Amino acid sequence: MSHDTYELKAEAREQVGKGSAREVRRNGKVPAVIYGDKQPPLAIALSYKDVYYKIHGGGFLTTIATIDVGGKKIQVLPKDYQLDPVRDFPMHVDFLRIGKDTEVNVNVPVHFINEEKSPGIKRGGVLNVVRHEVEFHCPANAIPDSITIDLTGTDIGDSIHISAVKLPAGVKPVISDRDFTIATVASSSAMKPEAAEEAAPEAEEEAAEEE
Repeated sequence: MSHDTYELKAEAREQVGKGSAREVRRNGKVPAVIYGDKQPPLAIALSYKDVYYKIHGGGFLTTIATIDVGGKKIQVLPKDYQLDPVRDFPMHVDFLRIGKDTEVNVNVPVHFINEEKSPGIKRGGVLNVVRHEVEFHCPANAIPDSITIDLTGTDIGDSIHISAVKLPAGVKPVISDRDFTIATVASSSAMKPEAAEEAAPEAEEEAAEEE
């Protein structure tokens, strides 16, 4: 996890509910709630500008933050947020308190390297990404920024499964009952004539069987 942690200053909110949240927004702030770690939820108000830039800066849901509520510092992980559907303004944020043993489920982006070392892609094949993100269960203080798939040696027709990915200690895919596919190397439209010729006899056989 290489994201820099950051700190946000917040005010405690005495009242909760839609009316209170609207008033917070009118004052140029974003209503939020900190929950978890076997403590009661804490309603807070954050700087609109701080939250906007953090959400749109990337890595918001995988980066631990410290929230300073009147001098009390709380370690949190953003778990969810709502944006105004029209203007993209942050409307509300949920934070999870982070204790020393806290484990979380997070969506981690997938990055691909060495496309130039893939024989299949060199021959005109294309990388078909099935999952741009994978959900993992991991310690809150060891969330990976991303997982990396090495395409060296992959050929047309190859599939890359989660079992082929070297994961950091303590990081496990939430889907555990199957070896799911992350990407495949497929033939491209430039290769269609050959593919069509190969597929034609099979198609004729299938059609004959259906008759």
